[in-house]
Amino acid sequence: MYERIHKQILANRIESEPRRYIQVVYGPRQVGKTTLVNQYSEQISLPYYYASSDAVFADQVFWLEQRWNAARAMLIDSEKNEGVLVIDEIHLLGSSRLLIQKGLTESLAGRFETLYVGHWTFSEMRDAFGFTPEQYVWYGGYPGGAGLITDEERWKQYIRESLIETSISRDILLLTRVDKPALMRRLFELGCIFSGQILSYSKIMGELQEAGNTTTLAHYLNLLDTAGLLGGLEKYSPAIVRQRASSPKFQVHNTALISAQHITGINVIINCNEDWGRWVESAVGAHLLNHSLTGHYKLYHWRHGSFDVDFVLEFDGRIIALEVKSGTFAKAQGLGAFARKFKPEKTIVVRKSGIPWQQFLKLDPISLF
Repeated sequence: MYERIHKQILANRIESEPRRYIQVVYGPRQVGKTTLVNQYSEQISLPYYYASSDAVFADQVFWLEQRWNAARAMLIDSEKNEGVLVIDEIHLLGSSRLLIQKGLTESLAGRFETLYVGHWTFSEMRDAFGFTPEQYVWYGGYPGGAGLITDEERWKQYIRESLIETSISRDILLLTRVDKPALMRRLFELGCIFSGQILSYSKIMGELQEAGNTTTLAHYLNLLDTAGLLGGLEKYSPAIVRQRASSPKFQVHNTALISAQHITGINVIINCNEDWGRWVESAVGAHLLNHSLTGHYKLYHWRHGSFDVDFVLEFDGRIIALEVKSGTFAKAQGLGAFARKFKPEKTIVVRKSGIPWQQFLKLDPISLF
């Protein structure tokens, strides 16, 4: 990634007047964005100006102009023709991927690139912290919490207060209008409880004891998704209108978000086959969801009558149906029904007799196509 950023800088060399070329590094909280930028700064020989806007209000536009002028002065003083200005913790409307793209394309067409830094994969957590597959399924992919896993309660408190609450209060509520913040928080908690399950919006409202409308819930779920917390997978169908009107399948972006809110610990859950199977499926789903943001494939679920498929991947007009089974001989009847109806390129079962989940978490899903 460092080489890629450096090449982009060199490709837009400053000549007589500095030309603006922006790299937007974005993603969930506490996944290493600032660390990445700082490591990059140590490897370049260009004049480098760093500023954090974490405590700056969104309407203080003059602050950004002042940083730009300070960076220009530094560049002139260095007598070099190019330099780097880093604005850390800049808020782009709640980190929405669509709004980031919209704002940049309107003002800097042809002079920007977005780089998504997502939740850490199993391979990254294994290589950096020695995580086992089981530890990754329970503790997820937050590098900041890796040193706390020997103290379960302290780790849970870190996830709840430093990640969940901060993401909701600062990345969503502070930057986006939310008329019912308590409802959105309850929706997040419900989504974690039912991660991997499909709920109709009417049932969701019943569970939340809320008489609101489905549009509000769908909007709140989208905000939680863009903050890297909780997504709602749509039903796969060639008819786009039906997809968007379908009941969502809750899917956390990181299984730590489930574990941190559970009253028991890993040693209890791992010995309960049914509960552990739910965690494994959520870990596979999170793996697929996070890779979809960089691999540019679309991720769905599918259900028809009594048949269902856990995940459907679509890339370049090709589709793959995938089921996660905790039992060695558990039947995946939904795959057969889906195959007859849609003729996918592949059907895959993640289980001991197929692709073990431990192995699947090491794969880049785009390699399946």
